[in-house]
Amino acid sequence: QVQLVEFGGGSVQAGGSLRLSCAASGYSVGLACMGWFRQAPGKEREGVAAVSPSGGSTYYADSVKGRFTISRENFKNMGYLLMNSLKAEDTAMYYCALDPGRCAVSWHEESVYDYWGQGTQVTVSS
Repeated sequence: QVQLVEFGGGSVQAGGSLRLSCAASGYSVGLACMGWFRQAPGKEREGVAAVSPSGGSTYYADSVKGRFTISRENFKNMGYLLMNSLKAEDTAMYYCALDPGRCAVSWHEESVYDYWGQGTQVTVSS
């Protein structure tokens, strides 16, 4: 059974930083594209970033480009999302997800991903 567990969320002031982690079990993350999504209250879930199975290619939403960094450690079966210069509009529940195989052109669409974590809350106060 594949399980993804996110942690590292919390409350931070605008301009601060957080690093989210995603721990996987039951599946080797090195075989999958890993994505991070977020969902704010009353809004649809949106793709934030994705990283290829090898870690060699990364993809970002325009809203986070230059502020967020996605990475992975396949030997630990872990993924990460480092979030700098946080803004109030980054407040959301953040989820990690796995799409077996290479990252799709539509990496930002949740329908592409087979496995999801339960999420970790990030709250940014201005």
